This record gives sequence, C-alpha cells and structure tokens, in this order.
Amino acid sequence: MIKVLFICHGSICRSPMAKYIMIDLVNKAGLKEEFVIDSAATSSEELGNPVYPPARAILKSHGIDCSGYAARQMRYDDYENYDLIVGMDSENMYYMKRMWKKDPEGKLKLLMDYSDRPREVSDPWYTRDFDTAYADILEGCQGLLSAIK
Repeated sequence: MIKVLFICHGSICRSPMAKYIMIDLVNKAGLKEEFVIDSAATSSEELGNPVYPPARAILKSHGIDCSGYAARQMRYDDYENYDLIVGMDSENMYYMKRMWKKDPEGKLKLLMDYSDRPREVSDPWYTRDFDTAYADILEGCQGLLSAIK
C-alpha cells in the first residue's frame, strides 16, 4: 500500500486537484487497491470547505468527481501515516519541513520535480488560471505515478 498526501496552502485548489487527478490515474491504471491518496493544507483558513468552485469545475470537465471533499490541515502524525508528502510550491515545502523537522526520512517532495520541467504549481486562487494548474498537476501526477510503479 502506497500512501500519498498532497499539500497546498488552503487545500481547496491545488492539493485536492492533485488528490482527485491522482485517484483518477490510479483507477485507470487498475491500481486502486494499492494506494491511499489524500490532501491537506498548511494553513487553517479553509478548514472544512469543499473544493473551490473553479477547481471543481475543471475537474468535472475532465470527468473527475470531487464531491464530499472537506479541507483539513496537515497534522504531525501525517508524517508517520504517509509514504510521500507532496507539496505544490516552495512555501508549502517550507511549512512541511518546519512541521516535520526537515524531513528525516526523505518523504517530502515537490510535485513538479516528477515532471520533465521541475517548477512550482502556481496557485490558481491568485492567478485565476485553473487550466494551467490542472495541466501542471496532471503532468506532475503522471510523473509521480510512473516513478512509483
């Protein structure tokens, strides 16, 4: 069982998009029983909120359902409970390393490091560019799945 936790600032745009895109990829690859995939926030601003409507809309346009989602904040015990904890940008990575004491087991990764063009996933909350965020997250998740399989 491979347990993956995606992290972003509020866990209503990028990390839940990554969660549901990764679930879709895993399901299509016939690997559903081999993964646990979730999403969490570095901040407490959006706790309990669903996926942000524009992010929900782009997922839906690709046939991906994200109903029933509620944002949660990352917890100290997540480090022990997940094999990989994947951030979207350097600010996420800063807070992840701060909580988990600089990552003694090497579990903390940046999503786009699994792509051919390592970079950050820009926050569509600010850029309003959900298409680019979706494309970047899909690319990163495809690379992540390839690296794991």
